[in-house]
Amino acid sequence: MAWSTREIAELAGVSLRAVRHYHDVGLLTEPERRANGYKQYGVAHLVRLLRIKRLTDLGFSLAHIADMGDVEHHPEEALRTLDAELAATIERLQRARAELGLILRQSLPTDLPTEVGPVRTTLSDADRSLFTVMTRVLGPAPRQAWADVLRNQPEDPVDKEFDALPADADEQTRQDIAERMVPSARELFDEHPALGAPAAGAPHGEAFAMETIGKALRDLYNPAQLDVLQRLNALLAAGPDGGISQAEGSGGEQP
Repeated sequence: MAWSTREIAELAGVSLRAVRHYHDVGLLTEPERRANGYKQYGVAHLVRLLRIKRLTDLGFSLAHIADMGDVEHHPEEALRTLDAELAATIERLQRARAELGLILRQSLPTDLPTEVGPVRTTLSDADRSLFTVMTRVLGPAPRQAWADVLRNQPEDPVDKEFDALPADADEQTRQDIAERMVPSARELFDEHPALGAPAAGAPHGEAFAMETIGKALRDLYNPAQLDVLQRLNALLAAGPDGGISQAEGSGGEQP
């Protein structure tokens, strides 16, 4: 019994391109040719092709199949390794589905961790981006504290003034906004003490956390806004409750 390339491809359930590729990479030996030059495949080729298809369907790469060779009909070690990899993949996909379901049910933002939950719709793009960066470098306690703030903190009218502050705002305007931000900022830090030590328990170290937060602040806020934050920090530090930690010379941001 001999089959053409098209016939053996149909029998094995693969494409003509796949058969040719298996020849190119050395997985399938070249068959003899008829007098007219056409290839003629035998049973051994079909069995080999079916084995390749079965293993690729299971998830083995062609390189891995090549390493197995032709004689190992039950590659137990390779199968067990693949089974463990598939189990890990399934677990990861199940976690992804659970997280996706939570995002869909609660209409959560995709740029913030799901544990943050719904956030204020009035949150500025800069504040949102800042927190997204902070989630990568903060320790567990300050990260949870900021998550609580984003979920529960009521909107302060002065926040909109800060968000709209132009880069060339005059000094009196900057000082006025900073002073009016003090009460809510002080209340915020009183309710969430962990905000005062943003680098506590930082997974990549305190210096890296502070450097990253500082860079984010400089990238996201204009010079006038950064100046307001510095003034706010100075005002808080001068108050009866003491100061708060600074990030690269910038005051504590209040998303």
